[in-house]
Amino acid sequence: MPVVDVEAELLFERLGKRYTEDEFQLLCFEFGLELDDVTSEKEKITKEQGADKAVGASEAVIYKIDIPANRYDLLCLEGISKSLNVFLEREEHARFKLTEPQGRLTLKISPETKDVRPHCVAAVLRNVTFDKTRYDSFISLQEKLHFNICRKRSLVAIGTHDLDTIHGPFVYSAEKPSDIKFKPLRAPDMTKEYTAAELMEVYKEDPQLKEYLHIIENKPLYPVIRDSKGTILSFPPIINGDHSKITLDTKNVFIECTATDLTKAKIVLNMMVCMFSGYCEEPCTVEPVDVYQPDGTVITYPDLESRIVPVSAELLNRRIGINCASHKLASLLTRMQLPATVRADGNMMDVEVPPVRPDIIHECDIWEDAAIGFGYNNIEKIAPQVCTEGAEQPVNKLTDQLRAVIAQAGFKEVLTFALCSHADGFANLRREDDKATACILDNPAHMEFEIARVNLLSSLLKTIVANRSKPLPIRIFEIADVILLDPKSEVGAVNKRRIGALIYSRSPGFEEIQSLLHYIMKMLGVPFVSKNDSKEKRNKGYYLQESQDPAFFGELAAADVICYGKRLGVVGIVHPEVLAKYDLKNPCGALELEIEEFV
Repeated sequence: MPVVDVEAELLFERLGKRYTEDEFQLLCFEFGLELDDVTSEKEKITKEQGADKAVGASEAVIYKIDIPANRYDLLCLEGISKSLNVFLEREEHARFKLTEPQGRLTLKISPETKDVRPHCVAAVLRNVTFDKTRYDSFISLQEKLHFNICRKRSLVAIGTHDLDTIHGPFVYSAEKPSDIKFKPLRAPDMTKEYTAAELMEVYKEDPQLKEYLHIIENKPLYPVIRDSKGTILSFPPIINGDHSKITLDTKNVFIECTATDLTKAKIVLNMMVCMFSGYCEEPCTVEPVDVYQPDGTVITYPDLESRIVPVSAELLNRRIGINCASHKLASLLTRMQLPATVRADGNMMDVEVPPVRPDIIHECDIWEDAAIGFGYNNIEKIAPQVCTEGAEQPVNKLTDQLRAVIAQAGFKEVLTFALCSHADGFANLRREDDKATACILDNPAHMEFEIARVNLLSSLLKTIVANRSKPLPIRIFEIADVILLDPKSEVGAVNKRRIGALIYSRSPGFEEIQSLLHYIMKMLGVPFVSKNDSKEKRNKGYYLQESQDPAFFGELAAADVICYGKRLGVVGIVHPEVLAKYDLKNPCGALELEIEEFV
């Protein structure tokens, strides 16, 4: 989860009360947050760089607050203080409105941006008053949003500019790297202009900016925003221009967000303007910008309209496990910045979701906020009205018991991936793909993850490959699921729990791996019978018969495990051609056995 650093004195000033650490921790818990740590700038520098570097650093108390990942409105001091004040009923929730300037600014998106970053949204904050605290919070919110919802600028990149230094209308286009030349906010020589191509080389050595280069470096055209005079405002998602940088003296702020995801761009723009429109001469006002799309249509941003979600008070009470009157529930939701009104029927409520709450997607999100407003500690603890008890799944219980049994036999447990390459599923084990066994992944991220594994043997062999330097013999095992196609299953596939065990040694070790099988069966209480016994007796125990499994070394060194009349596994010496596929020089004894029949 994101962690926001807030200076305690500034927060208390906005809350109108000084809190002890315990009191503030309780307030955070009641609101659904967590106070992660209490520190200071001096203490942080001392820990990270040593006491010598901390000389002169501020000793002001800093609260490090854990924020839910989807609460973008709590990523700055302004958002946290506003939300807590509304929660404490010291303030009403903010209502944002768009102003109508005499000449609305416009931004035109060129068609060339389609293959780079196709979307752009924008807005203006007029007559803003900055001081150092507000300015630092403004920059910090951008960084938090970039790291969180913007996914390190890959989805959205934010640009903020001093509007008094540039001239509309603006154009967002894509140009050749050599045609983009400007003085960036950060460069080795701040007196000269650089082309975009030069900056991409320069920033390969920059510890912060180098992680964003991959987003556009292979594109033939780079995105750029210019004003009516051709001045470059931004080279997204890399760097803004020095010409339009904001300072403490900036009064009018132009905010633009370029993106590959339009929905997230609109959320980010709303967060920026809503959090800092409170510093405008007329608080909570935002000036819109008309954005001309490549097809000629015009969309006005930002969209600050609230939406109404109907919620049943009866259902809300039932889902949370409380019994509150609808007007009381409406009051609780209002404390959570979700103003609610009760309809005439006394049950249905109209809940207003403001633009600062994009985390409210479904009615259940409103139930959660109502529970927070009510207080989790105030919900009566009752036993569920069902006639069942929670218990461990039988197959998992058996798995844990078998893990202990096999470990006591001298084998070390390993944990391998549930996905593997198609070759590991079939060809490397000399097995044919019948097209009816493996679940194949569409567009796998890596050639090692092409199918859901259909055996444990290949995973164990790869584990041996990674540990060949260890002293011999190596005895390993794994108890895990394989995934097999099954047209009778509701989802078209089933999980089967198996034991896989392998001995890698200088001698074949057939008798040793076979003795492990007999030991497991003895602990399971399954008797060994002869394949020549009557069918009735065979169906009550297990026996071995010659195996035709091509992964193993012929009938003389491999056997199928027949238990309760079914083939449940195979035990034997791995075929030399299989060992060659994995570049293993010594013989291996292996066992693979399904265990769900023993549950």
